[in-house]
Amino acid sequence: MPATRRAVLALPVLATPALAQPAWPDRPVRVIVSFPGGSTPDIAARAVATHFQQVLGQPFVIDNRAGGGGTIGAEAAARATDGHTLGVTIGGPGSIAKILNPALGYDPVTDLQPVSLLARMPFVLAVNPNVPVRNVAELIAYARANPGKLNYGSVGAGSTGHMLVAEMAARLGLDMTHVPFRSVPQSVTEIVAGRIELMAAAAGSVLGQVRGGQVRALAVSGDARMAQLPDVPLLTEAGEPGGGIYAWIGLFAPTNMPADRVARLSQEAGRALSNPETGRTLEAAGFEPLGTPPAVLRALIQSEVAHWGPIIRRLNIRPES
Repeated sequence: MPATRRAVLALPVLATPALAQPAWPDRPVRVIVSFPGGSTPDIAARAVATHFQQVLGQPFVIDNRAGGGGTIGAEAAARATDGHTLGVTIGGPGSIAKILNPALGYDPVTDLQPVSLLARMPFVLAVNPNVPVRNVAELIAYARANPGKLNYGSVGAGSTGHMLVAEMAARLGLDMTHVPFRSVPQSVTEIVAGRIELMAAAAGSVLGQVRGGQVRALAVSGDARMAQLPDVPLLTEAGEPGGGIYAWIGLFAPTNMPADRVARLSQEAGRALSNPETGRTLEAAGFEPLGTPPAVLRALIQSEVAHWGPIIRRLNIRPES
């Protein structure tokens, strides 16, 4: 066939317009929050959901799925196949949950797609004021001089606060007893009452107690001192590991969500969290509002897996331990 004839036959194909992509979302979007209403993850989720609804034109409905230390809601988000489901959860359920519990029904690294790191806060290494120590060095010396005397609390075996103290105790040969609790308020109540002596608590959960003198802050994790506690040194300033360790809230999507939707949601999450009113609400709870690109949250997850994975295996930490 002559070349000119082939070109004529090809014209109709070349002239056919590309099929228009359907608008997304075209129906309500479910945002599964792994913690109860009124929790800080819930507050952050509602802030971005309200903004998404305004700019994307569909309802973004919060679905609180508390339980399992956050893994129940995270698994529900990971398993969603409707293309209209997102998840909001925190560090463990969003990063190391499968290492802690190999029998878990999902793997956050492979079954959840990072969208945005919404907010973060450091941990405070705190003691009851009756413990006669005022810094990390004195705590270590006291623990060595009083084996078996100190009880440290956490919000559950395998939580970041638990692992932070457990790693310190194992590395330094300190004999301390872990006491897990079911909730943040319960653990804070116990350290204030003196029924446990110390804990590494997400900063927002003990700010009021530190300011009121009910607990004593020895150090904070993270990369910079807290604006709310400027006189409390970093763990790294005390010669202990703690850089880059935060409690954090992340926005996720199932891995089957197209990249263009993830990019748009990430961009809009950043805009939502730049709202001064939203920022003040999260800062009052002790969090630093962020709203990052997906790559930032992905890098954080990778760093947590690399840091905590060997510790979990070496100390044989399990959720029920």
